[in-house]
Amino acid sequence: MGACLALCSLASCASCLCGSAPCLLCGCCPSSNNSTITRLVFSFFLLMGTFVSVIMILPGMETQLRKIPGFCKGGTSIPGIENHVDCNVIVGYKSVYRMCFAMTCFFFLFCAIMIRVRSSKDPRAAIQNGFWFFKFLILVGITVGAFFIPDGTFHDVWFYFGLVGSFIFIIIQLILLIDFAHSWNKAWVENAENGNKCWFAGLLSFTVLHYALAIAAVVLFYIYYTKPDDCTEHKVFISLNLIFCVIVSIVSILPKIQAAQPHSGLLQASIISLYTMYVTWSAMTNNPNRKCNPSLLSLVSNVSTTQPPGGSPPGQVQWWDAQGIVGLIIFLFCTLYASIRSSSNTQVNKLMQTEEGGGSGGEGVVGEDGIRRAVDNEEEGVTYSYSFFHFHLCLASLYIMMTLTNWYKPETNTQVMQSTMPAVWVKMSSSWLGLGLYLWTLIAPLIFPDRDFS
Repeated sequence: MGACLALCSLASCASCLCGSAPCLLCGCCPSSNNSTITRLVFSFFLLMGTFVSVIMILPGMETQLRKIPGFCKGGTSIPGIENHVDCNVIVGYKSVYRMCFAMTCFFFLFCAIMIRVRSSKDPRAAIQNGFWFFKFLILVGITVGAFFIPDGTFHDVWFYFGLVGSFIFIIIQLILLIDFAHSWNKAWVENAENGNKCWFAGLLSFTVLHYALAIAAVVLFYIYYTKPDDCTEHKVFISLNLIFCVIVSIVSILPKIQAAQPHSGLLQASIISLYTMYVTWSAMTNNPNRKCNPSLLSLVSNVSTTQPPGGSPPGQVQWWDAQGIVGLIIFLFCTLYASIRSSSNTQVNKLMQTEEGGGSGGEGVVGEDGIRRAVDNEEEGVTYSYSFFHFHLCLASLYIMMTLTNWYKPETNTQVMQSTMPAVWVKMSSSWLGLGLYLWTLIAPLIFPDRDFS
């Protein structure tokens, strides 16, 4: 009897996994839109790959795998059975590169397939919104194939792909943060104007907090990441970004800007300033000059940074550092926000290839079988560009690869990875371009008064 019930349950799951509607999450969010659930499931695929990569890169994982009898080459063996698995590839930075390569290929495939899908009536929309079991099999198949790629120059070439993709993704992250800040400010100002002045106090408190953290970061940067006779690049980076943040903050509250952009204010500028300081810090932690790039451990314990602590060789990978953890947290926030966002900002919607948001999802539709299903809100037109969404996840895969490996360049003949100046310049240039984009959102209505930038 139990077996029969189990088979019936599996059959029900199979209909969800292979069906044309994303009913995987309908039990949790039955009133959601079809488009939102689809984005959440694809984002879950990305997060699942990220979780696997984190496990693979954990220190000591290779040692534990070598203890499995008959598994790793050079590990514990079973008489009469030859170990065939190269555990140097399936753990460490090599595994992260291959796992993220597989996710990038997976999302790029769907990016190409979904070009110019206009509504859910397009046959390709059924592929976008369903067949999850087969999609999962495709992802697993690409991942398995990626682990058979010979070392050669793969890691060096894919490192530069990661640099370019991560540069673009950082810009997208900043666009999402701008959108989030505008939505936050607009919602709280409207609540305050409806009679509750406590919302103004909340806006002021968060604005002061963000600026206080940004100023504290600048002070700490000058103390720990610069030297009186060295670290000229860091001095320039910190000073320039401080000046740029002051400029965008002043511009955001100019009377003409306020007249053209009523919801523009210091809250958005404070969030952008704080994020810019994070990117500046992240860039400085990739400087190969260890005198200008002290590890967080050395700052806490006052260990000299001229020699790596514990006598470890130069260039030894530090898998878990503070900037990598903060980067992962920001990545998770932006990925989730990109999946559920329903923006009313015209400029951001044009940049992100999405339509103007219409609020939360409608009422769930109950089918003939009694199961509540998501609402198909794309019969007249898609609410987001399928192709651009997958391109965004493709870039996110590259960003995760670079973040988990601390933006280090791998050496193909050793287990060592080295910090590089190209990673520093990629991050810094992305912060400058991001500030430029935010400044453009402020001044564009003044330059083109005949266009709608609301």
